[in-house]
Amino acid sequence: MGGNLETKKIIGLMSGTSCDSIDAGLCEVTPDLKCKLIHGINYSYPEKIRKKIFQMFSGNATIKDVCQLNFAIGKCFADACNVLIAEFGKPDFIASHGQTIYHAPQDEKINGISLKSTLQIGESAVIAEETGCITISNFREADIAAGGEGAPLVCFADEKWFKPLGKNLAIQNIGGISNVTMISYSHPTFGFDTGLGNIMIDYCTNKFFGKKYDKDGLIAREGNICETWLDCLLQDEYYFKNPPKSTGREYFNTKYIENALKFAPQEPKDIIATVTALTAKTIVQAYERFILPQMDIEEVIIGGGGAYNPTLMKFLRTYLPDEIKLKTNEDYGISNNFKEVMAFAVLGYCCYYGIPNNLPECTGAKKRVILGKTANCF
Repeated sequence: MGGNLETKKIIGLMSGTSCDSIDAGLCEVTPDLKCKLIHGINYSYPEKIRKKIFQMFSGNATIKDVCQLNFAIGKCFADACNVLIAEFGKPDFIASHGQTIYHAPQDEKINGISLKSTLQIGESAVIAEETGCITISNFREADIAAGGEGAPLVCFADEKWFKPLGKNLAIQNIGGISNVTMISYSHPTFGFDTGLGNIMIDYCTNKFFGKKYDKDGLIAREGNICETWLDCLLQDEYYFKNPPKSTGREYFNTKYIENALKFAPQEPKDIIATVTALTAKTIVQAYERFILPQMDIEEVIIGGGGAYNPTLMKFLRTYLPDEIKLKTNEDYGISNNFKEVMAFAVLGYCCYYGIPNNLPECTGAKKRVILGKTANCF
């Protein structure tokens, strides 16, 4: 859109790999890319739609399912926006991450043509039509086209928000997948997906306890960590791969989890405790392998659903060196729940004004590019 930079009100939309809800937040983004959350909501998918999404995650979906769900999810995202619009009025525009259904950053080739790709659905034309708002979406593709992995993208906002603090900070998001942004006063910002976040915890909690997730980490707290199984799980090749790297449900899928469960302890509470410890341990080992050899870490700042799991936080504290402080985004006035929504509002702001908004040090792209595509509403 170009023009002089102005403060904009933007609804950011995000549904992550946990697929627990559509996160929608009305944000105010200023020209210096500071972001204030005015109000956020967690909007539940209709249960049959959510079930269809998980069928896609498990590979039990047709091209017809993908086609139809693209538009159905767009309607769900629009409905979430309209809840905010009814209370606060229309924003200047909407920035939608969409719902990732497949992420394939591996550089496979056919006839010499790269198959590196990603797919987020939730048709932006539907969102624009249903809300009457310009909608910016499809943030990951341009980075992949430039040779990157299309992830992690939140690093861009992390750098704008945390770099001024002048500390060595590991900004750790724990959603379905865990990813870290390393902010340093002496080193360029970089980041990568550390591996499993809540995917395996949620799956096992649902399988053994019939619950969507381990609320407050209560089940894990009552279990015992099976160290032999944990050591086995820690040998997965992804954890040893050098950054830049990203992953998702395509790798840590139902087949992966069910295969891992063949070697699990018999007590279900011990399973939940161990997979919770796995998330914590893989995060800390990622620091030991890929960050600490280059620089010290003064603080680890946790965001995402994992920040609300006291048992996971306890395991992180146990595994981290004592001198590293453990905090959450809330300690810096940023919502744990809606931080990614805020980040995509910032990415949308940059797209609107034609500002490059990827970080090649994090994604592996060859160059800075402008992420996002615009759907207009007339």
